[in-house]
Amino acid sequence: MIFVGGLGRSGTTLLERLLGELPGVAPLGEVVHLWHRGVRSNEPCGCGRPFSQCRFWHEVGDRAFGGWRPAKAERLLELRHKVDRTRRVPVFVLGLISREAQLTEYVAAYHRVYAAAAEVVRGQVVVDSSKHASLAYCLSAILDLTVVHVVRDPRAVAASWRRKVARPEDGRPMARWSPARTAVHWFVQNLAYEVLRRKGVPIVRVHYEDLVEEPADTLRKLAGKLGLPDSHEALAFITGRSARLGVAHTVSGNPMRFHVGRVRFRDRRPDLPFPHRWAVTALTLPLLLWYGYRLTY
Repeated sequence: MIFVGGLGRSGTTLLERLLGELPGVAPLGEVVHLWHRGVRSNEPCGCGRPFSQCRFWHEVGDRAFGGWRPAKAERLLELRHKVDRTRRVPVFVLGLISREAQLTEYVAAYHRVYAAAAEVVRGQVVVDSSKHASLAYCLSAILDLTVVHVVRDPRAVAASWRRKVARPEDGRPMARWSPARTAVHWFVQNLAYEVLRRKGVPIVRVHYEDLVEEPADTLRKLAGKLGLPDSHEALAFITGRSARLGVAHTVSGNPMRFHVGRVRFRDRRPDLPFPHRWAVTALTLPLLLWYGYRLTY
């Protein structure tokens, strides 16, 4: 199982969609939201059908739990509130894992979903793009985990979080964050992954800018490190700075999970007022420099 991590609006969905086009790889979307947005709220799968009507997720639920039950979803949401929180990351870092029985129950549910999905698609690898570092810590405490850590310039991430974006499911606006809030979350999430790397969890870092500038080369290198198909034939769906995407049964995620057909890559310049741009730079400075970004953008 491959876990795609990083702050939202950093390109995690794009990377998952590209990985999902490789032979033997099944993208699942943000499984962390499966219980609320899928089971409880019946939001659309990436295939366009409501969760309850998607044949893929129906079969996954049957194999994993004997069917999706609201009571099970409520239990997992309760457990998430207790064990899967960013504020509990220091507990994992210090090796002081508490609430072990609840953590084991919580992670076991994810393991069942991953295993069932792999059986349904007869694939060797499933990809969870849940992003949250706290979930990565929960999973890595019990499961063998490989993380692909996606990093994007924090000024561009902040600009993305300021934009008005409508949810394709219902037209409602997606969440928006201030540049300062984005900067703090960017620093905390990425720092958590750096600490997780030092704890011995296999982590491969990918820069969003490399992915959109040279998608084929970047994905080929990543696939080689992950032991995935990296031949010219396996990457034939990428042409220049565009890729051809098929239907993906992804639960939750940004609107790109619904895209089918040719998609073109472009890296937008950050549309941030000068004071906000420098505030984000100052708040993220140590990691911004560590990841090779310039002070001016």
